[in-house]
Amino acid sequence: MSPTTPTPKPPHAHTAPMAGRPSRPSGQPQSSKVSQFKLVLLGETSVGKSSLLLQFVKGQYQDFGESTIGAAFLTQMVSVDSAMVKFEIWDTAGQERYHSLAPMYYRGAQAAIVVYDITNTETFVRAKAWVSELQKQASTNMVIALAGNKADWSANRAVEYTDGQGYAADNSLLFMETSAKTAMNVNNLFLAIAKKLPKSEPLGGVAGSAGVRGGPPVDLRQPTQTSPAQCCGN
Repeated sequence: MSPTTPTPKPPHAHTAPMAGRPSRPSGQPQSSKVSQFKLVLLGETSVGKSSLLLQFVKGQYQDFGESTIGAAFLTQMVSVDSAMVKFEIWDTAGQERYHSLAPMYYRGAQAAIVVYDITNTETFVRAKAWVSELQKQASTNMVIALAGNKADWSANRAVEYTDGQGYAADNSLLFMETSAKTAMNVNNLFLAIAKKLPKSEPLGGVAGSAGVRGGPPVDLRQPTQTSPAQCCGN
């Protein structure tokens, strides 16, 4: 895609404050340092990208969600040690007809989560293609995480944990299996990414986010539900 392609403008993001989730405090943690990063979600349609984002930002899960058209945009603040990290998250559409738009969203991103469905081998193959594209086209400093979603359907597993783990290790990716439905490893995935990012980007350092807000900050120093066999790569 030509370098002159305009930066996508965030659509209206419908986000509401969350309540009743102990890992999401109602007030801002005391911290004077805020780092801001652009993160993009990539993967085939129906792997659960939007569900992961909804769980992370709102603490909600919907059994029947509509497919993303083009891209959706949300933000979320997380607390990591003594610093605050603001994620500006682009959730891209997985349908093939939107593939050509993807570079417009991952260009300039500091992090990416490539998602596949552990019950669908083809989505894992496609995830590898996304990783390869990012390695060739995106920033060389991008933090890339591979997420094997729908871990709550492990009885129907088609992609073994060791397959995802091994591929991630070979490509220096962060890796976790997640469940947007049960929230397993959802916060932990973003925590792992936040820890890998340099905390030097000033608030407001990413263009195109004015007026778009997410839920209350997530304090990722507190325990969250994890898988007995979670893994973070290099």
